[in-house]
Amino acid sequence: MGKGDKKSKRGKIIKGTYGANRPRKTKNLDAGPKNPSGNKKNSK
Repeated sequence: MGKGDKKSKRGKIIKGTYGANRPRKTKNLDAGPKNPSGNKKNSK
């Protein structure tokens, strides 16, 4: 298991492919500021 092994994570990084051992990073759409109650600035 090394750089030439297509099934290992290191081999996938070298080869530039993805799979079970090297999943793609997903973009989190809910990464914004957590403020469920609305605008806090005007809620006095």
